[in-house]
Amino acid sequence: MIWTPELASFLEDAPWPATRDELIDYCERTGAPMQVLENLNELEEEDVLFEGIEDIWPEYINQDDDFYFDEDEDEYY
Repeated sequence: MIWTPELASFLEDAPWPATRDELIDYCERTGAPMQVLENLNELEEEDVLFEGIEDIWPEYINQDDDFYFDEDEDEYY
């Protein structure tokens, strides 16, 4: 299973929380690339509710997050 930020972005607007099968259905309806569908099919947890892409790919960094903000310095980098 290989995730990239570009592939994960196809799941940003998915109807969270969702099961693996619900995510596969969503990706098929929205025209996500085949690699996204293959990645989801490789998930072993069929009946588990995923709360977000972070549950599937823990290293995912949401593009909306201010991950360069240093709270101690109150500055953006």
